[in-house]
Amino acid sequence: MPLPLPGRPRLGQAPLLALLLLLLVGPARPISFQLPGKARKCLREEIHRDTLVTGEYEIGAPPGSSTGPSANLKITDSAGHILYAKEDATKGKFAFTTEDYDMFEACFESKLPVGTGRMPDQLVTLDMKHGVEAKNYEEIAKVEKLKPLEVELRRLEDLSESIVNDFAYMKKREEEMRDTNESTNTRVLYFSIFSMCCLIGLATWQVFYLRRFFKAKKLIE
Repeated sequence: MPLPLPGRPRLGQAPLLALLLLLLVGPARPISFQLPGKARKCLREEIHRDTLVTGEYEIGAPPGSSTGPSANLKITDSAGHILYAKEDATKGKFAFTTEDYDMFEACFESKLPVGTGRMPDQLVTLDMKHGVEAKNYEEIAKVEKLKPLEVELRRLEDLSESIVNDFAYMKKREEEMRDTNESTNTRVLYFSIFSMCCLIGLATWQVFYLRRFFKAKKLIE
């Protein structure tokens, strides 16, 4: 009976590795919340650079209202650049690619119809995906004429690459935080030494000053 080669997963381990990758990331779930009248709610998320971001949203009409949903949607980055904007949004999709690692914000702003009282809360559903989750592998399979197994392998390859990039980014952040902590510790040490020198100098000056003062008063020789 041939032995498995060391360092390579056996055939029975391949599904286990795929399952572990799927458990690490997991599917994204839509977010639903109530949007009151004349209110503004924002969702923020940090996303890496050169990452595809796709989303689908739906704003339900207020319960018991004869008018349709009335809300504006705007997606911006930390610098205020508008990546997507839609007035009187009801249902739609959006997509963009990030240029740099940044904090992105999706804001829904409710509009109160003219001549009515307080509008009941609207139900907002947002399904936002980025990275591997945002890719359309069905379209990729059609364009590249891939078999189902090849599509799944492509998806797992992209997933593993995304995980590796995430770990590399976390390692980089950890190194930056460590350098910051070391720099802060060094500054605190130097400040402590400076403070001690100032205290010692002040105490020495007080001793000589009091000694000269007492000599002037002829209290000591």
